[in-house]
Amino acid sequence: MNLIQQAFQVPYSFNIVFTKGLFSSNNQEFSNFLTNFGDTRFQKKILFLIDAGVAENHPSLAGSIQSYFKNHPNIILVDEILVMPGGEIVKNDTQYLDQTLLAINKYGIDRHSFVAAIGGGAFLDMVGYASTIAHRGVKHIRIPTTVLSQNDSGVGVKNGVNFLGKKNFLGTFSPPVAVFNDSDFLTSLSERDWRSGISEAVKVALIKDLPFFEWLEANAHAMANRDMEVMHEQIFRSAALHTNHISSGDPFEMGSARPLDFGHWAAHKLEYLTNFEIRHGEAVAIGIALDSIYSQLLGLISQEEVNRIIHLLKNLGFKLYHEKLGENDKLNLWEGLNEFREHLGGQLTITILEKLGKGREIHEVDFELMKQAVDELKVTV
Repeated sequence: MNLIQQAFQVPYSFNIVFTKGLFSSNNQEFSNFLTNFGDTRFQKKILFLIDAGVAENHPSLAGSIQSYFKNHPNIILVDEILVMPGGEIVKNDTQYLDQTLLAINKYGIDRHSFVAAIGGGAFLDMVGYASTIAHRGVKHIRIPTTVLSQNDSGVGVKNGVNFLGKKNFLGTFSPPVAVFNDSDFLTSLSERDWRSGISEAVKVALIKDLPFFEWLEANAHAMANRDMEVMHEQIFRSAALHTNHISSGDPFEMGSARPLDFGHWAAHKLEYLTNFEIRHGEAVAIGIALDSIYSQLLGLISQEEVNRIIHLLKNLGFKLYHEKLGENDKLNLWEGLNEFREHLGGQLTITILEKLGKGREIHEVDFELMKQAVDELKVTV
């Protein structure tokens, strides 16, 4: 037998920049990055896409971007700034993916140019996916505008859209070339969006960092009351834990373990069952509570520890039960578990709690016990 064995490595490196007033005239972070990134011999262009909710809450944003690039003529800002819906609609309806690809083609965005997305996690997912499949990959820049996207989804390496009724059925592992977390965008968030992303910090603290969990307990009321300084620290610490896990573990998920998806298997199904009326972070909070109770029923953590988790989530303002969990004698939830297994590649692997601050992977779920966990969760309402 003749054999050619090929092996190569592709290094990835990108910065997550924490800043304020990204497109103000005296902020050079963005222009310095664009000027110095890549081969300076090529003329670079940039296409911006903005989440419609962000555009509505920041009506001067498009004008600020245009003014910013008039002062930095070494980068060509294309004529059109696209505004599209945010949230799961932009991932569910393929017209927005098509519009993004058509704009990349129309304005000649090539591999030396950039597509910059300003919006929440779902919006960044779609634009990142379009950027990855156009020309086999044009450079994408993420500018997250929600707590959830600044502390978790926007700083990772995954992109995707929903298809066939399944969340992220189409997707890629493709890191951005840079992430810019501008704190000004947080000021306009609704109460639900302000709160929603904190669940991802609770998640990563529970499986990786007990001192961070204790910090979240101590600062829950401050975050719920929109203390910006406390929120900044939460976002930075959460983003650091997420990025450290990605870089030190299995960034492109070659295996079947996804510890950063603690609480997510039920959350993904709950989003679909509610037709996405529930926010991702709200669903994750419910999923965390459910899997924490299940961990206690398995004898891994104590009732006191479960109570601490429930208490924290409630102090942050989360509702921890939705009637869709128990619908159809919980068989819809069982279907969600099977869909999660399929998404992982055939072997079920979910993370539960071995103790506060440490997760444990399991490959089987006692669904009768999980149904009991649902019933116990309902009592907490």
